[in-house]
Amino acid sequence: MGVRPYHRRLAEEIMTAERAHITIFDTTLRDGEQSPGCSMNRPEKLRLAHQLDRLGVDVIEAGFPIASDGDFESVKAIAAAVRRPIIAGLARACKPDIERAWEALQYAARPRIHVFLATSDIHLQYKLRITRDQCVQQAREAIQFAKSLCDDVEFSPEDATRTEPDFLCRVLEAVVEAGATTLNIPDTVGYTVPAEFGDLITTIRQRVKGIENVTISAHCHNDLGMAVANALAAVAAGARQVECTINGIGERAGNASLEEVVMAMRVRPDRFAYETSVVGEQIFPASQLLSEITGVPVQPNKAITGRNAFAHEAGIHQDGVLKNPLTYEIMTPNRSGCPTQSWCWASILAVTRSAFAANNWATSSTAALSTTFTAASSGSPTRSSMWKIITCWN
Repeated sequence: MGVRPYHRRLAEEIMTAERAHITIFDTTLRDGEQSPGCSMNRPEKLRLAHQLDRLGVDVIEAGFPIASDGDFESVKAIAAAVRRPIIAGLARACKPDIERAWEALQYAARPRIHVFLATSDIHLQYKLRITRDQCVQQAREAIQFAKSLCDDVEFSPEDATRTEPDFLCRVLEAVVEAGATTLNIPDTVGYTVPAEFGDLITTIRQRVKGIENVTISAHCHNDLGMAVANALAAVAAGARQVECTINGIGERAGNASLEEVVMAMRVRPDRFAYETSVVGEQIFPASQLLSEITGVPVQPNKAITGRNAFAHEAGIHQDGVLKNPLTYEIMTPNRSGCPTQSWCWASILAVTRSAFAANNWATSSTAALSTTFTAASSGSPTRSSMWKIITCWN
């Protein structure tokens, strides 16, 4: 009997141990939709919400009800139709926003009002034009009002990573006292780095009175390409909710990618001893549905769901993968619902046929190539079938 690879044995041992649950808060329908070109109408949002339900996310942020009548109706429809996950609606820290959010959410099986207010000095001075004391008072009163309507209330101090830490902790303590059940720490402009963000989460855990009674969440943007790394650093420091989007869509450079956060935990349980409720096999279908609805294609080299994520161009890599996929693949495609090998062969054939037709190459070569691909797609590709394909192409 062969000896199992060390990393596989280690993973199996960790998987059997008790692991902390990380709540996956999907904001594709709210923050994700704010990505240019990614707006969706009500039927499209409802269709994607059902897929997010199948995906197994814990929370669906369905929209920003006061933003428009269309967004209000979309949130209301999702709240009525999707019953398993928590359905959240965003609201600014003011009574009209909170009332509108609750009007849309009130018939949800598990409603959540998500209240936000900027806390950084640059936002207070130039955008809101209020003092720090006024900020604390407004946040407290908004949470108290939201709590009078809904038991589950989340608070986000917008631009938290550029907020002076002492003041940030002061605001967070005030909203915890007012009844907030989740504290979401947003890196609104994608400014922080992993070590710094982890330290901020640790500081909040150490200094905010009553923090042990609430869930700490992370919401990271990708302006410096570190959204996923920052989210994972927050989890390592004690955050137990991650806000993310399918394909990482969102404002400017986007949000932390749901598929990357989840698969990082599953591929590296030795470093991230956590579990989520996400159904891995539904990741790729969710990615493809979002791309279909918005018309925005997935970046080819996108981790997990890009069409090149499990493709191998270099001959050395191909040779290694044909002998044993573990040589160059750290996960199997089916773990995230990516297409089977035969589907990939069929796709390659379709693309190659188009290339032959576009360039007026010999039809005899096309036929030979088709026969080779058909044989290869019926089972696992072999080195000989790979060579035949190369021969036909040349």
